[in-house]
Amino acid sequence: MPNILVSNDDGITAKGIAALVEVAKEFGTVTVVAPDSPQSAQSNSITLYQPLRLKSSNVFTGIEAYACDGTPTDCVKLAKNIIFKENEIDFCLSGINHGSNASINIIYSGTMSAAMEASIDGIPSIGFSLEDYDADANFDPSQQIVRKILTSIILGKEKPPALLNVNIPKLPIHEIKGVKVCQQGSGQWVEDYQMSEDPRGGKYYWLAGKFVNKDHASINSDLNALANGYVSVVPSSHDLTVYQEIKSLSHLNSK
Repeated sequence: MPNILVSNDDGITAKGIAALVEVAKEFGTVTVVAPDSPQSAQSNSITLYQPLRLKSSNVFTGIEAYACDGTPTDCVKLAKNIIFKENEIDFCLSGINHGSNASINIIYSGTMSAAMEASIDGIPSIGFSLEDYDADANFDPSQQIVRKILTSIILGKEKPPALLNVNIPKLPIHEIKGVKVCQQGSGQWVEDYQMSEDPRGGKYYWLAGKFVNKDHASINSDLNALANGYVSVVPSSHDLTVYQEIKSLSHLNSK
């Protein structure tokens, strides 16, 4: 049975991670290391200027679990270096996130940062997200999708991919048309900082805004797949090199 590390960014008591653990334990021995409180949009941040604490948790019946007071990346680092110091992590699963991590959202995502941190050490990793921000979202259809993907990845004969970003549309299972392996779509958040004042007259700013899809014409993007009722699966990487620019910048080379 493979050792499966499960983490997330919504916190160890979130409904999404409970749904993921229920499926993951069908495929291996599950250990959970997750934040003790919501850590959304933490990206790959790590804690440097204060100590980290791990506390044993009984949130999941029959599952070894720990709550960490750090970020999702901290959780995976502690799992690798403390919990699994004498053992190997065979797979890392993160999520199921409450909300989409398609397109540029992968850059900000704490869910994907946990999976990405594990993949840096060569651990095959998958981040799962549902297009539903409701804390009480229905994860039943997502569990069926997760089971299908894990059956292919963990039990399959092919070498597992290093890192997958999986996003699931907010639809009943009978309305999900299928799974599409695709590319990261182009989009961005257009921010709107709303200003107000505290009781002492001091100004403060609250981040708001909306997501703008810039990829309507791309048939093979994750945004297009989700909009058309498909689960999007994007093979991802922590290598941010723009390879096609290397040649065009060759004039900068010097001895």
